[in-house]
Amino acid sequence: MQETPSVTLLLAQARAGEAGAFDRAFALVHEQLRALAHRQLHKRAGVRDQMLCTTALVNETWLKLVRAGSAATDREHFLAMSARAMRMIVVDEARRLLSTKRGGDLLRVTLDDGHEGAQACGAEDLIALDAAMQRLAGADPRLAQVVEWRYFAGMTEVEIAAQLGVTERTVRREWRKARAFLQLDMSRTGTAAAG
Repeated sequence: MQETPSVTLLLAQARAGEAGAFDRAFALVHEQLRALAHRQLHKRAGVRDQMLCTTALVNETWLKLVRAGSAATDREHFLAMSARAMRMIVVDEARRLLSTKRGGDLLRVTLDDGHEGAQACGAEDLIALDAAMQRLAGADPRLAQVVEWRYFAGMTEVEIAAQLGVTERTVRREWRKARAFLQLDMSRTGTAAAG
């Protein structure tokens, strides 16, 4: 019986140019990616027929990462990169829907700790959150990274702290700062993103 190589090993092989290593790494985290995609899309009750399905979002993510030549170093880094790619895909889809149909209920953007309470809102809110995330990344890239990893990738404070080489307390503090920044930024632009 052959032992399954770790995601980290496969990602290292992919970076070294070994054919098929990235695909094998992707296969090992496929179920986690499906869970990420489901979390990204489950808040879109009523418009799922207009948006991507979980499988399509995972497949689009794979294409985006392959085209970009993913430089992930381990499982957590790979999942974080995947969450960012998914966010970009969902925002692009929201822009596409908005350009073809003004309005539409896509996602209620909340920046609270529980993601289950999200309610439907317009594509404008999703696009506004993306713009606020870009401004946050310009002001403090690490705070933006904490939001991406915690909110979009669903990583725990422990996982984020390990990735950043900081304490959980630092992650909690940065999460609060990032939420405050985004809430203030979006309130200035007239978009509700309270959490």
